[in-house]
Amino acid sequence: MWDPVVRVLHWALVLAFATAWGLGKFGPAQMTLHFYAGYTVAAIVTLRVIWGLIGPRTARFTSFVKGPRAIAAYARRLPNRAPSRTWGHNPVGALFVVGVLAVLAMQVLSGLFSDPEDYINVGPLAKYVSYETTQRALALHEPLSTLLLIMVAIHIGAIVFYRRWKGEDLVTPMITGRR
Repeated sequence: MWDPVVRVLHWALVLAFATAWGLGKFGPAQMTLHFYAGYTVAAIVTLRVIWGLIGPRTARFTSFVKGPRAIAAYARRLPNRAPSRTWGHNPVGALFVVGVLAVLAMQVLSGLFSDPEDYINVGPLAKYVSYETTQRALALHEPLSTLLLIMVAIHIGAIVFYRRWKGEDLVTPMITGRR
C-alpha cells in the first residue's frame, strides 16, 4: 500500500520535526542543530511533494486528493464502525496531508527568514528581506510549531480512532507497506 519512499519520508519527518522542535526549546546554544533539523524537514517536504507528483499511484496527490463533495461524503461516513476500505489516503486524510505539508513549508520558510536580533540565530535568508519581514517570520515561527503539534495530536488521535472504532490498523502499513 505505501511504497518505501513514502514510509521512509514519513518516519524521517517524525524524527526531524521532533528534533527541530525539541532543539528549538533548548535555547540559543542548540540553534545550529535546530537549523540542521529544519533543513532536514525542508528536504523531506520537498521530496514528498516531488514524490507526490511522480511517485507510484498511492503516493501521487492526483490519486488521493479529492474535491469538497468527496471530503464531505467521507466525513459523513466517519462515525460508521465499518472499516473505510480505502487504498491509501481517504479524502479527509488527504486533506490533512496537504494541510500538514503546507504548514510545514510555512514553518520552514518562517525559520529561514527569521531574525531574533541576537546576531547568532539568524535565518540564512533574513539578510535578503526587510527587517519587518524578518520580524513577521519570527512572529509566525512559534505559533506554527504549536499548530504542527496540534496537527500531530490530531494525526495520532485519528490513528487511535481508526484502530479502536473502525478496527483498522494504520500503523503497520506505514512500517511494512502492506495492510
